[in-house]
Amino acid sequence: MADELKELAATAMVQNGRAQDIVIDSLREFAELQSWRSATAEQCEEIAALLIPAHRNTFFFGTANWPGMKKTDRQVDSNGQLALDKFSAICDSLLTPRNMYWHGLSFPKRLMKNRRIRLWAEQAQHAIFKARYTDTANFASQNQMIFQGLGAYGTSGMFVDKLHSLEGKRGLRYKAIPLGELYIRENHQGRVDGFIRWFQLTADQAKKQFPESFPQQLQAALDQRSQTKFAFIQRVIPRYDWDPRSLSPKKMPYASYYICLTSHSLLSEGGYRTFPLPITRYTQAPGEVYGRSPAMQVLPSLKTLNAEKRVFLKQGHRASDPVLLTADDGLFDLSLRPGAMNKGGMSPDGKPLVGILPSGQIQITEKMMDMEVAIIKDAFLVLLFQIMTETPQMTATEVIERTNEKGILLAPTIGRQQSEYLGPLIERELDLMMQLGLLPPVPQELIDAKAEYEVEYTSPISRAMKAQEASGFIRTVESVKELVNITGDPSLLDTFNFDKAIPAIAEIQAVPESWMATAQEIAAKRQNRAKAQQAQQQIQALPAQAAMIKAQAVVHKNEPGVVPGQGGMGGPQPAQGPQPGGM
Repeated sequence: MADELKELAATAMVQNGRAQDIVIDSLREFAELQSWRSATAEQCEEIAALLIPAHRNTFFFGTANWPGMKKTDRQVDSNGQLALDKFSAICDSLLTPRNMYWHGLSFPKRLMKNRRIRLWAEQAQHAIFKARYTDTANFASQNQMIFQGLGAYGTSGMFVDKLHSLEGKRGLRYKAIPLGELYIRENHQGRVDGFIRWFQLTADQAKKQFPESFPQQLQAALDQRSQTKFAFIQRVIPRYDWDPRSLSPKKMPYASYYICLTSHSLLSEGGYRTFPLPITRYTQAPGEVYGRSPAMQVLPSLKTLNAEKRVFLKQGHRASDPVLLTADDGLFDLSLRPGAMNKGGMSPDGKPLVGILPSGQIQITEKMMDMEVAIIKDAFLVLLFQIMTETPQMTATEVIERTNEKGILLAPTIGRQQSEYLGPLIERELDLMMQLGLLPPVPQELIDAKAEYEVEYTSPISRAMKAQEASGFIRTVESVKELVNITGDPSLLDTFNFDKAIPAIAEIQAVPESWMATAQEIAAKRQNRAKAQQAQQQIQALPAQAAMIKAQAVVHKNEPGVVPGQGGMGGPQPAQGPQPGGM
């Protein structure tokens, strides 16, 4: 690296001193980060050969890959690759499902009482999801690659920037950066605060991206329209001379430098108001910057399964096309075609002169492979999601209990992605959308309060983590119900507030709000139910009332001076004599 730095200093004399310092410092850090990541890169190469062969030979700077190279020569078994695909689907469905709003924005309770603030939070949520899932943003496909890299290599990064469109469209653009092109650094608090990524461009692509500072060393390739690619790096670090009042790039908290490694020149200097590359890591070992993945945890099983599959294939081949044993003076040119006749293959006493070499017990190898497959699926969280399909006849209480167990088991690993990946991702999106004018106008109440937003996650994993409350409520109600059956005292259930518990349980179980009745609809249902009960009681009381009237009629019939059939209500009335003044 010392010789390279000397060459750099010699070729960069045309630039000013500050630009030279930036280039030299950037290359020095680039070389150091490569050294620190070398052990991780070796392990990633080994994992790629077993899980994602297309990623082989991409984890070291400068490695050349011819497009379309065959890289599957070391992969024998595909169970690990299938488990990885399911892992990425599980992460996507638990954290960022496309069919629902998996997060919202919230403010302190005193502010959320204001209807205008609540409406703004809802409108901002809709605007974020619209910008994120539009076709030009490409979030869905890149997010899937993020989770795939997380499961295989333990570290992934999503570059979020403004959309550069010739049609003048405004929006966001997402790009999952392959780990082989990414080198990260942490601050003193363990948070990723800088990175260097290397990438390749043709001369034509470089001219379009850096028209004002296009390196002269690439001019010949540009004139020839050559498709040869040249190496570049982007370095993003915290700006220690940050000045928010400056009109220069110093006003940005994060500095960004683009450097051509062919000309050793600084092509552009800019910055970001928020960190542009949210990083996610699965788990971290002490003293390490990069994460460790489920594939790293079960790498011995992946290698063992690959070796066992080779043995399994050999045994299967021998069993279906066996090795034949013959005597020294036996047949030498056996015909194995169907219907062939081999003379001399049997002794005069009827014993065959050709035998089969035993190939071993193939069932043992199959069982050994099943054991390794189970370990691999367990590491990639696949077995957790087989419980629901293996026991479809569960009761509602059992479903809630299973959901609670999933939440407990998944919270430490999958839940980490909310704080390290999704939190910075949403912060970056909000900042860009604010710059682009894609958010609704902020209410004056929020501006005056200077309140910071909070991300409220509503994803399935967040609901599963809350399932313990629903599970505890259901268990308690069932216990009290047994006491009611024993004592015959239904007042024991008065302790529970079902009007509050049922909507909360429905929210945990991801019941759509439109499927739930409103407060007015509930009140109307209860009023109609009360009227129906009252009418039913009256109908049930009619036979008793009729019997009473009939009994009274019999009594009055035997009384003197009573004329049946007269009087009010159809009952017997006293007989009336002549009235004064009658005819």
